Amino acid sequence: MTTTPEAGPVSIEKVIQSLPGPYQQRDLATANDTVVRIALFAGEFPWHEHEEDELFLCWDGSFRIELEGQAAVTLGPGELFVVPKGTRHRPVAEQEAHVIMIERPETKQYGDESPVS
Repeated sequence: MTTTPEAGPVSIEKVIQSLPGPYQQRDLATANDTVVRIALFAGEFPWHEHEEDELFLCWDGSFRIELEGQAAVTLGPGELFVVPKGTRHRPVAEQEAHVIMIERPETKQYGDESPVS
C-alpha cells in the first residue's frame, strides 16, 4: 500500500483493530524502497536473523528484543531500536504490544533460514 493524497492517511488504530493475531503483520505504507509494517507482539517469536537491518518502533505496550550474546533491549511506547543485519534476535512480549517495523519488502518474517528455537 502506498499512501496518496487521493487515498488519504492510514489510520494505524483501524489497522490495529483488524490484526488477526500475534506476529501476523500488515503493511501500512511503502516509501523509498521500504515497507512500514505493524504487528501485534505477544509471547515469544522464534530466533532468527536477516541479511538487512530491522527497525522496531513500539507503538503501545512493551516488549524486549533478545539479542544472541548481548543484553536484551526493552522498548516502551515511542521507543525504537535497530537490530543490525546478521544479528540473531527474537522479540518477546510478556503482555501484548503493537510494533511498527520498517524493512525491505523482501524481508522474510522468520529470517533468512528456517526458524530455530
